[in-house]
Amino acid sequence: MTLSRFITDNMEAIVREWQTFATTMEPAASTMSELALRDHAKPILLAIAKDLESSQTALAQAEKSRGLAAPLSARETAAATHGALRHVSGFDMNQLGAEYRALRASVIRMWTLAHPSAIDSSVLEDMIRFNEAVDQAVAESTSRYAAELALSRDTFMAILAHDLRSPLSAITMLSHLLERGASTDSARKQSVQIQRSAKEMAGMIRELLEYSRTQLGKGLPVTPKPCSMLAICRAAIDEVRSARPDRSFRLEVPDDLVGLVDDARLRQALSNLLNNAVQHGDVESPIGLRVRREGMEVVIEVTNLGTPIPSESLQVIFDPLVQLSTRSAAAPERPSTNLGLGLFIAREVALGHHGTLGVTSDAEHGTVFTMRLPTMDDPLLPPAR
Repeated sequence: MTLSRFITDNMEAIVREWQTFATTMEPAASTMSELALRDHAKPILLAIAKDLESSQTALAQAEKSRGLAAPLSARETAAATHGALRHVSGFDMNQLGAEYRALRASVIRMWTLAHPSAIDSSVLEDMIRFNEAVDQAVAESTSRYAAELALSRDTFMAILAHDLRSPLSAITMLSHLLERGASTDSARKQSVQIQRSAKEMAGMIRELLEYSRTQLGKGLPVTPKPCSMLAICRAAIDEVRSARPDRSFRLEVPDDLVGLVDDARLRQALSNLLNNAVQHGDVESPIGLRVRREGMEVVIEVTNLGTPIPSESLQVIFDPLVQLSTRSAAAPERPSTNLGLGLFIAREVALGHHGTLGVTSDAEHGTVFTMRLPTMDDPLLPPAR
């Protein structure tokens, strides 16, 4: 008897073993019904049996071994749905994988006990095909599980960041009232410190909201209009200088340079780049902000000197939630208050303007972030997203 036939003829016994093992997945299993514990087990096994009966070329087998095979079904697969439901039920990724390990072992054990005949080439072929099909089901389940986990995480962060704004606004308002009514210099300094901390928290909350928006598929809204690049750059520097008055900045922007940009978004991106330069740059060297026009582009460069960024870090520097250690040899390592989202958001702002953001870093020229944005008279400029 072929393995596919054995699976279909012994479906109930196999599913019962699946369910028995699933009951050991505590604490999630303790709150689930028998039906929930064995959910989609039968459709998954039927899909595996069908795959065993189908013809398979050497190329298809090679693709399966590399995880490149097409899904067992053109629609949402039972394995993918199983992964999503196990996430909802509270199973973790290890428990999800353990279910499939137990399924694999159970089927092979039951099949060999029922047919203890000598192993021949057809039996080995069935074993190989069965393991490939199970691996494919595992990939579909874990992929969907991971997607659901990421969605729930991003939704949680969006809700948290949104709900934190109200109490933070109350803290900020009360700190201003305390400053006005302060009777001593000490009380006045304390209220100013509260305001400074609230401002840092507001920045982190804003970054969380922006990150959640991009991860939930909404992107950053950009509304471009003709704006003075000099005014935007000055505002960005003033914002960063207010928190770090000890750092010096060098600004090079033509007085008459106008860009078709969302001034608030671009100021946010420049502030993120400047803050990154403050955190990682040489404290004895000024941070450069230079803007110029090159053909159909406005080119913005933020430069800081200091220890170069390692080449391997350049590959991930714009990824969300990535934090590099302080690179400046002149400054001791200090705790960071950022979330590792500043460079990610800066790049999203550039992309929202149909531009780019890149970085180079070496000992001679320092670290240079270069943003390129289309000019107003670019005939190929599409509508901003």
